[in-house]
Amino acid sequence: MAMEYRRLGASGLKVPVLSFGAGTFGGRGPLFGAWGNTDAREARRLVDICLDAGITMFDTADVYSGGASEEVLGEAIKGRRDQVILSTKTSLPMGDGPGDAGSSRSRLITACEDALRRLGTDHLDLFQLHAFDAGTPIEEVLSTLDDLVRAGKVRYVGISNFSGWQAMKSLSIAERYGHPRYVAHQVYYSLIGRDYEWELMPLGLDQGLGALVWSPLGWGRLTGKVRRNTPLPAGSRLHSTADYGPPVENEHLYGVVDALDEIAQETGKAIPQIAINWLLQRPTVSSVIIGARNEEQLRQNLGAVGWTLTPDQLAKLDKASTRTAPYPYFPYQRQEGFTRLNPPVADVAA
Repeated sequence: MAMEYRRLGASGLKVPVLSFGAGTFGGRGPLFGAWGNTDAREARRLVDICLDAGITMFDTADVYSGGASEEVLGEAIKGRRDQVILSTKTSLPMGDGPGDAGSSRSRLITACEDALRRLGTDHLDLFQLHAFDAGTPIEEVLSTLDDLVRAGKVRYVGISNFSGWQAMKSLSIAERYGHPRYVAHQVYYSLIGRDYEWELMPLGLDQGLGALVWSPLGWGRLTGKVRRNTPLPAGSRLHSTADYGPPVENEHLYGVVDALDEIAQETGKAIPQIAINWLLQRPTVSSVIIGARNEEQLRQNLGAVGWTLTPDQLAKLDKASTRTAPYPYFPYQRQEGFTRLNPPVADVAA
């Protein structure tokens, strides 16, 4: 299996179409403890498997297990920093103090230094804002990121979970003052969560924002184990974390799973592999972030690449997963000029 690499948005950075999310590393707290509790030894084994398969990008965040995820990842890559692309995020609360959240100059500088220390490196390949900070002027945010890039501590900058106007205003201000432009948008996108397509995908196409997809299996709902008239598996994280994740109506989920079942019979592929492969065919997607509690899950997710769903199979999944867009998007769904999402996008998704 040869890993495919794509440019990250309109940047020159090439990333693998699958990247590894280290949210399962550390295992501290009620949310991240339910995701996984991978220690440094296990993490090093998972990193070994990733590198052997061509997965060179590893994504984490300071809020994951209160910094423990960054620490474990740093231990796992020790001695091979030059082989990996390190991506981390900040802005979400790390404590109860007034300076423990947001994207102020003070917070960003401190968060960057903390991430460098935990990861055991002198630079971050991608530094992302985990959420929009409405209380800090965008000019302050961008000038601080500019300083971190000029200092060599950050190579590229990105965002996560921004709305369309927040992203566009930030990009416009960056262009006005000559600050580094965001090249990546880490977003929720899955067969049971296609809201990304309504505004953020067209914006990504227009502005050169590459999508880094988080939770491609819909917060664990597209594993093939969540079905009609069947209790949740005993070990499912949905028992304790369902309220944290993106919501989905049960009947919509079951309809998508039915379509996945049919294609699984046709292809011999596992449902998670099909769900991830569908995402890899979507415009603007630079990389899909996969997570794994163990080696078995990781190897299964690796089977999502090296093959392609047929046009008929893609159409079947599109039909089962499509939802009516909200205003102001739905009036234009029937008009090709407004909804055509497949123009040449070589710099974004190829």
